[in-house]
Amino acid sequence: MPNQDLIARDTAHLIHPLHSTAAHQGARVWVKGHGAVLTDADGRDYIDGLAGLWNVLAGHGRRELAEAARAQCETLAYASGYTGSSNERAIELGEHLAALTYPSINRFFFTSGGGEATESSIKMARAYWKLCGRADKTKVISRIEGYHGVTLAAMSATGLSAYWPLFEPRVPGFVHIPSPYPYRYDAPPGVSQGIAAANELEQAILREGADTVAMFLAEPVQGAGGVIVPQDDYFPRIREICDQYDVLLVADEVITAFGRTGTLFALDHWHIQPDIVQFAKAITSGYIPFGGIGINDTIASTLDDDGRAWMHAYTYSAHPVGCAVAMRNLRIIEDEDLPGQCAEKGDRLLAALRSALGDHLHVGDIRGKGLMCAVELVADRATKESFPAGDKVGPRVREAAAQGGLFSRVKADTYVLAPAAVITDDHLDRTVEILRDSIRAVLG
Repeated sequence: MPNQDLIARDTAHLIHPLHSTAAHQGARVWVKGHGAVLTDADGRDYIDGLAGLWNVLAGHGRRELAEAARAQCETLAYASGYTGSSNERAIELGEHLAALTYPSINRFFFTSGGGEATESSIKMARAYWKLCGRADKTKVISRIEGYHGVTLAAMSATGLSAYWPLFEPRVPGFVHIPSPYPYRYDAPPGVSQGIAAANELEQAILREGADTVAMFLAEPVQGAGGVIVPQDDYFPRIREICDQYDVLLVADEVITAFGRTGTLFALDHWHIQPDIVQFAKAITSGYIPFGGIGINDTIASTLDDDGRAWMHAYTYSAHPVGCAVAMRNLRIIEDEDLPGQCAEKGDRLLAALRSALGDHLHVGDIRGKGLMCAVELVADRATKESFPAGDKVGPRVREAAAQGGLFSRVKADTYVLAPAAVITDDHLDRTVEILRDSIRAVLG
């Protein structure tokens, strides 16, 4: 059935994430995927510039992942993960993650995705401080431009204000500090940008009162906010501040974990460890909804030794099929060195973008870490002035790129790219060509 006819049926019966009837009129219905390419219902191929939603790391059409799901479904499709029940795949996955993640993190709670992981981190942090006899430590500090999901507490942590208006009031006890955003953060004289941005956390803790702050939640690289890569001195200072004021550092690695930035876990770039790590997306390359959190040994022993039940649960925690697909996908990540591929191909993509677009009058910044890149468009390069929102420059470039065969997303006027690790060099080069031509078509 043609794409247009399918969209008519879709519109009659579906409510979509980020639902907008007007924005959905030009939607595409996907019917097939292979590697880094998607095919729509009209038979047209597109480079999948965002690997689905940052998650299809191993690429589309991996038969080994489908086989892992089929085999587990035939053996044990579902079993409860509640206390008193377990399954072999969950045990194996926990063991394997303990060998892969930060050395201090050895215990895991599994979810269906990243939003549930954020909720689990918040509840784990609050529970931990209560078990430590510090019940007033409940507040969450996160960052402007950060994305942590859209369930109610996760949305309250998310620092993208467009997600808030229809759902106010937000959950109380959530505080936002500025992003380190190297292109736009203004540091005071004599202080490095990274240290100054990190010190925003200390100032917020002191304003709120250290005895009230449970955790600081941060993506190592802010994804949906526009691929914001922090300065090299930012996270080491963040770790110092969290230690000084007894605040848990929670790394939201839902996008960055399992290789996207060129290392298996992204805080390894800066040689620090979080107290809690959140993950989802690439753990199964999106083939099965799956996610979770890992907690450090101190939190785990506190939870065990107290004896009170941690009354937090999901029906699909430790789902056997999700665990089986995750295990098989982790083998692909290791066997094919997807972190190494992301590092190498990310360097190639970033260099090509800078070569093709670096001198364009309306390209303000080109940035990236591993296979996460972004091109930020501005009205004036000298002042970094943004285009008026009504000009819809970003959406126009996005649609021009889609017409050229590249499908991805924008954050305002920033075009983001995070293709599958298995993308070919030819498709990387074509990605740059399409984006260059699309920006020229819209902005001259």
